[in-house]
Amino acid sequence: MTLKSAIARILQQEDLNFLLTNRIPRRLLTRFMGWFSRIRQPLVRDLSIGVWRFFSDLDLSDAKTTRFASMHDCFTRELEDGARPIDRDPAVLVSPCDAIVGACGAVAGVELLQIKGFPYTLGDLLGDSDQVDRHRDGCYVTLRLTSSMYHRFHAPYDCEVDQVTYISGDTWNVNPIALERIEKLFCRNERAPIRTRLSTGHVVTLVPVAAILVAGIRLHFLDVVLDRRHRGAAVMPCHAALRKGEEMGWFQHGSTIIVLAPKGFTLCATAREGEIIRMGRPLLRLPGELR
Repeated sequence: MTLKSAIARILQQEDLNFLLTNRIPRRLLTRFMGWFSRIRQPLVRDLSIGVWRFFSDLDLSDAKTTRFASMHDCFTRELEDGARPIDRDPAVLVSPCDAIVGACGAVAGVELLQIKGFPYTLGDLLGDSDQVDRHRDGCYVTLRLTSSMYHRFHAPYDCEVDQVTYISGDTWNVNPIALERIEKLFCRNERAPIRTRLSTGHVVTLVPVAAILVAGIRLHFLDVVLDRRHRGAAVMPCHAALRKGEEMGWFQHGSTIIVLAPKGFTLCATAREGEIIRMGRPLLRLPGELR
């Protein structure tokens, strides 16, 4: 057994994993990581990226560049042109990011699942009764980004972003071990519901959820980084027209995006729990009569 596999086996023990990634000063460590990852010193950069690669399956073969000023630049790397083909079928809403598909399916009234047996509500997640009504009995997909994945996210359809709401919160880990132990975890963490109106008229909401070591969310159409410097719920109207596949922004490190669609949307075959999906691949199918 190699050293890497031995360490990985130890860290996969659920109690130890939960202890190491949650029963620590989460906010302090997150702030520290936000600072440390931006250090532009070659030795620090090389050692930190080297450790990261040792403990993950980091693949930079499709990155636009493999020369980075800091670990943060590597986290938020761009891809080569054409690395993620976008499905142009007008009947399909595509995945906004690379991810592992988590809980997904129909919203039961206003209730959805983080994992089997752990429900939470649209109201707890969004904090907005109007948004709750838009997605009642709708469809949802949870997309979990691991640390080694491409961390930028893109418009799932031709749309206009008309509102972003920043909701401050905690920084619990969002891995499956934590999701099995912390009720309503997504509703506890920092998040930023992004309301989009598709060219078809449907309202689809993307909810980026931050986590431990994730220092904030950056959106191209807002001139601020959404992070813990904001308190409470900050509603930011905006008018950003985006084409399907156009970049929206990025996580400073990586976490989760929950996609919420109204009633009538259905899951595509590529959206299966536990499967890896790439940005631009089919995620949800629009209601038949409006395709």
